Amino acid sequence: MARAHALKAVDTSTPCPCGNPLGYAQCCQPLHRGEPAPSAEALMRSRYSAYVLRDEDYLLTSWHPSTRPTSLRLGVQQPAPSWLGLNVKAHEDGGDDRATVEFVARFRVGGGRAQRLHERSRFLREDGRWYYVDGDILSD
Repeated sequence: MARAHALKAVDTSTPCPCGNPLGYAQCCQPLHRGEPAPSAEALMRSRYSAYVLRDEDYLLTSWHPSTRPTSLRLGVQQPAPSWLGLNVKAHEDGGDDRATVEFVARFRVGGGRAQRLHERSRFLREDGRWYYVDGDILSD
């Protein structure tokens, strides 16, 4: 699939954008290149990193087909959000093929104040691959 826009550059030796102290090359990059996520939390972290890197192709591919939008239009968001950090608050397995992950992602748009996205996301595993299904925005 051709990329609609250039990805944000990342130094593969620095800590991963998802907050894991491992370098990007050992953490989220293999998932972005097609390896299956070992858990719903790993998929959620890789999706956060994909938002940081503006990797719309990965975000759409890792979204379950039943709820996947046709486009996220990340390349046209102006100003683009600056993602500031991720805090995973809870990861609950709902059996072998279902899970939820609660997280808070901090971001800033333009020169504005930092904001928080607090979400409880639902994931399904099909044919050995985890997919993001949807999520509920939680109030703080």
